[in-house]
Amino acid sequence: MTTLKLVAVSAGLGRPSSTRLLADRLTGAAARASHDSDVEVRVVEIRDLATAIANHLVTGFPNPALRDAIDAVTGADGLIAVTPVFTASYSGLFKSFFDLIDNTALAGTPVLVAATGGTARHSLVLEHAMRPLFAYLRAVVVPTAVYAASEDWGSDGDGDTGSLPGRIEQAGRELAALMAGRSVPGGSGDAYENVVPFAQQLAGLRAG
Repeated sequence: MTTLKLVAVSAGLGRPSSTRLLADRLTGAAARASHDSDVEVRVVEIRDLATAIANHLVTGFPNPALRDAIDAVTGADGLIAVTPVFTASYSGLFKSFFDLIDNTALAGTPVLVAATGGTARHSLVLEHAMRPLFAYLRAVVVPTAVYAASEDWGSDGDGDTGSLPGRIEQAGRELAALMAGRSVPGGSGDAYENVVPFAQQLAGLRAG
């Protein structure tokens, strides 16, 4: 049976945090949907790496813990990225972490994007901020993005209320399907490997 590496990046600042809770629910859904594979799950809490991230941005050198986290993210078969919403966008800490990743390192990697916030009014952060970020990094973003507002968790803090569980399960299935496709023997791990450069396509048209 194939073993797939699933990494969740949580940018929650508190402990415990709704951001980490959402990351855990999403990894669970993706693992359950990966029926034909063993799934090795790792969660990267970037709050623990905040000082190392700042030092790396200034010096250009990561410490061992940060290097290990970056290697885990870039070596994953699937990635879940979850951030709290600050000023209508992802958090600065979340962006700083992904600023340290080479813009080709996630090419072809399936990514599930998710966010948490106080009200549903911030849900568009998934489309106007997070999806473009991972498109720039050449990742393959799953169709269903998950936003969890405070009311989605229920008055007692239980995530098993409302429509949030359904969205989590749907996103988990989509990520699991992409991860399985990416691990097909003989398949390419890079979705851009077989893209024909524009100049080459143009030359073919002229020759014709």
